[in-house]
Amino acid sequence: MNQTQFLEKAKASGKPTVIDFWAPWCAPCRMTKPVLEKLAKEYHDQVDFWPINSDQHQELLQELKVYGIPTVLMIQNGRIAGRYTGAQNEETYRKMFEALANGAEIQILISPIDRLLRLGIGTATVLFALQTSTWWLLPLGLLILFTGVYDRCPIWKAITGYFKNLKKTS
Repeated sequence: MNQTQFLEKAKASGKPTVIDFWAPWCAPCRMTKPVLEKLAKEYHDQVDFWPINSDQHQELLQELKVYGIPTVLMIQNGRIAGRYTGAQNEETYRKMFEALANGAEIQILISPIDRLLRLGIGTATVLFALQTSTWWLLPLGLLILFTGVYDRCPIWKAITGYFKNLKKTS
């Protein structure tokens, strides 16, 4: 099955779909699988759940650009609406199922640990650039800092919302 056939099959189901790419040897996959199966049972009337063994579908993984597992794809109206790579907590997965069930836009937020790491590394890079007069590092540090807060920035949301609307109308 290629990417086009896969997305058509998801669209034909008539419901939003959660796809879990996992492998039996993957420890994080074994942790998240029971959580996803529990939520799939809770939302079975509103959301389809497809666990896909990544070892058996390498070509599909390459086409969908799945580079790490576990990866959870969210499909709405035959289009990929979002993805999580790596193990997430139950609350994050629940919000994902809830948004799909209600037809709401899926918002993927940065975890607090990722946010702190990005802000710390960005700050350290900016300080290093200022202290050593290595000016080419300054924009890099500012960019890293921005990746720690972009999901909360109203200007970023307005810009990306504009481009999403353009994409929908074309």
